[in-house]
Amino acid sequence: MKVVQDKMTEDVIASFLYKEADLLDSWRLDEWLHLFTEESTYTVPATDMPNGNPQKSLAFIADDYSRLKARVKRLSSKFSHAENPRSRTRRFITNVQIQNDENGKIDITANFIVYRMRYGFTDAYVGKYYYTLLNESNELKILNRKAVLDLEGLRPHSRISIIL
Repeated sequence: MKVVQDKMTEDVIASFLYKEADLLDSWRLDEWLHLFTEESTYTVPATDMPNGNPQKSLAFIADDYSRLKARVKRLSSKFSHAENPRSRTRRFITNVQIQNDENGKIDITANFIVYRMRYGFTDAYVGKYYYTLLNESNELKILNRKAVLDLEGLRPHSRISIIL
């Protein structure tokens, strides 16, 4: 997404997050992957260690860019048994806040609900996003994306086979 200002506004950031949510809900994962830098990380910490370091403690997902690319390739394949047929998802993003905006790096938080519908069940994943975005040449890119779940566990039939 192109921007024409040095400092970001919450409206611009929210629009970027809404676009990202639409790409994920539409399963346009290759386009979604282009929002990331090659130094990016994507993490979903375990529910009992939301502030844990994924290199030292258990995490549901702890991907660098290479692993994220492999995840997108696997989920896009017809051989992805966990998501064949694909889940239907709908994301709701709220309370977008800029925490810091310095030197081209923007730290933001936002609340989310991701509804996942599959096989007659609906699961709700509720939590908070933590992003570090880069503003390079007036284009936003994701450097770090962390989805912290508020759930106590993934019960009764939930699993994280989608991108939160």
